[in-house]
Amino acid sequence: MAKIVGIGANVFDTLYTVESYPAEDTKMRANSVKECGGGPCATGLVAASKLGADCAFIGNYTNDSAGTFLTQDFLKYGVSTDYMTLKEGYSSFCSVLWLAKDSASRTCVFYKGNVPPTEIDETSAKAIADAEILMVDGNDIDAAIKGTKIARENGTKVLYDAGGLYEGVENLLSYTDILIPSEEFAIGHTKEDTAEKAAIKLMEMYNPEIVVVTQGKKGGIIYDGKEVLHYPAFLVDAVDSNGSGDVFHGAFAFSVTKGYNYYKCCVFSSAASALKCTKIGARESVPTFDETIEFLKERGIDEFEKDLD
Repeated sequence: MAKIVGIGANVFDTLYTVESYPAEDTKMRANSVKECGGGPCATGLVAASKLGADCAFIGNYTNDSAGTFLTQDFLKYGVSTDYMTLKEGYSSFCSVLWLAKDSASRTCVFYKGNVPPTEIDETSAKAIADAEILMVDGNDIDAAIKGTKIARENGTKVLYDAGGLYEGVENLLSYTDILIPSEEFAIGHTKEDTAEKAAIKLMEMYNPEIVVVTQGKKGGIIYDGKEVLHYPAFLVDAVDSNGSGDVFHGAFAFSVTKGYNYYKCCVFSSAASALKCTKIGARESVPTFDETIEFLKERGIDEFEKDLD
């Protein structure tokens, strides 16, 4: 039985490492090129799996080269494909990314493909009901909304990786227990002028258990309805920031299953996300649990080996 299941984007990424972002209508030699799996929910599941949780993806896939790669990639990292359904003859969700060395930033162009929307059947509904956490990211939104309703009925916590301002997200937000938006999403959705005010507003609007607003290199804030706290970012020599937010969410889901309180979930997830940025590839660069604990200990944070209260 999977402790963490997910419904959302599973993307075939092609990464080009370049010295700097290319100017329009020019040619540039890339330093390297890499094909790998991506997508917020899917990469979050891989992160949680690599850290030690049993995970499964719920969704459709197709039999083009990208779809075949993505299915094998899940198996490579221990994410169950038991709840995935093959739809033949379609095009997979894919993207091309430029990773600029001079700024450690990434620029993405994506094509969402045309794989039919996921339908939640009896088997996948039971997987959601039996899980501890359902991860969603706003993609495949009809299935996600149905999944969150099943989760609510069965005591499964819903973790929403809120990055895109998609149509219909209000319905998804209403069933969210652990709301983790980017600062851009939080401010854009609430129309507030600071992340702190946006976190408070999101709590007032949707009443989740916790709101965590991610702020990249600044770390982020956490709000439980009573107190706004800041959690740290960890400085590293970053070479690829693509997927760092996805890893944060997956590490957060894993941390919840470990029994950490929500602030410790933030600190652990921030460390895992930072470590991911030191290597290329959203999934293969995810650290193990032991690597993350050692990273924290090197920075004077050793309570993760002690009590989890």
